[in-house]
Amino acid sequence: MEITQWLTQWVTGGRSTSPRAAKRPGLRRSKTRRGTVLRTSCFAALGGALFFLLGVCLLNLPDPRQQPFPLTEGEPRDVTLLLWTHPFGRYRRLPDCEARFGIRGCVLTDDRRMYPGADAIIMHHREITTNATALPSDPRPRGQKWIWMNFESPSHTRGLRRFEGVFNLTMTYRADSDIFLPYGYLVPRLHPQANALPHTRPRRPHLLAWVISNWSESQARVAYFRRLVNYVDVDVFGRAGVPLPEDSTVVRTVRHYLFYLALENSQHPDYITEKLWNSLLAGAVPVVLGPPRENYERFLPPEAFIHVDDFPSPRLLAQYLLLLRRSPALLQRHLAWRRSYSVHLTAFWAEHYCTACRAVRNHRLRTDTITNLQRWFES
Repeated sequence: MEITQWLTQWVTGGRSTSPRAAKRPGLRRSKTRRGTVLRTSCFAALGGALFFLLGVCLLNLPDPRQQPFPLTEGEPRDVTLLLWTHPFGRYRRLPDCEARFGIRGCVLTDDRRMYPGADAIIMHHREITTNATALPSDPRPRGQKWIWMNFESPSHTRGLRRFEGVFNLTMTYRADSDIFLPYGYLVPRLHPQANALPHTRPRRPHLLAWVISNWSESQARVAYFRRLVNYVDVDVFGRAGVPLPEDSTVVRTVRHYLFYLALENSQHPDYITEKLWNSLLAGAVPVVLGPPRENYERFLPPEAFIHVDDFPSPRLLAQYLLLLRRSPALLQRHLAWRRSYSVHLTAFWAEHYCTACRAVRNHRLRTDTITNLQRWFES
């Protein structure tokens, strides 16, 4: 099928997409299951104060800035959140949640002597599964919640079985987590901006870039790249390509390109990482490989990205990218959403700690433990 025929089919909605993923099993707890609101009603989002909620609802996602837990009566008291280890063993100064994110009532600490009085302990999976640190050995204080935090995909998460019945809450990129925080999200603009579209030329003289550090021939993204470069040039940066300039970042580099390959290292539900959000921040159109298109459309408007599954072959994808470079009017279809949304890139790890603290502060529930952590996360 020629690219003009395929383009007509693509524009009219006849995209080739992967089958919708099977229904995921929910988290199972040792006691009464807690009801979690994962989707809010669009019809309830009325008025300027709820505009952000409306925007997220239109994308069929829970609001990452609001926790789905029932609030306690009155003003919740301050809570203490103990960070058991710094992720990947890299120390970072703990943030002031109120000053940085407007989240009040949070006391963050990494001092393990605070364990007996902490309301919750947040534990990063990598350190506890590699035995870089042990779980707390002292008896768990009554009412204390243990939070399992992990932002790696199931393909890179080992040793889940040993933690069945240990944790009370999950915090991941998955929308069905107890505490949901994606790698990034869109924030609706209160007033659509006509000048929000990125300039395409001459500031973007190059076509397609890819920044990759973890290169493996067994990855689907590497296999797809090897086929794609037969039909279009790709500038590759990172450990597997040309090093990024010392005075540059991924976002600064990609600002010179029309398109960016946001190819995930593995394909799992909701596993949509900073690769996508960096390209959006840079003003490029992401070409994605990851979960099915339907999953991406929970995070983004349909035209905000190009999915490799939209095309039967890398050759047709390459032809489409070249056509967009020659046709600014067609390219604008992939940029028009920017008038209504801005891009938020989640701040690792400060935003995670403050989001977890707010969740703990805003709900008072029994400390049921999760008994199917592995089955849930690998589904």
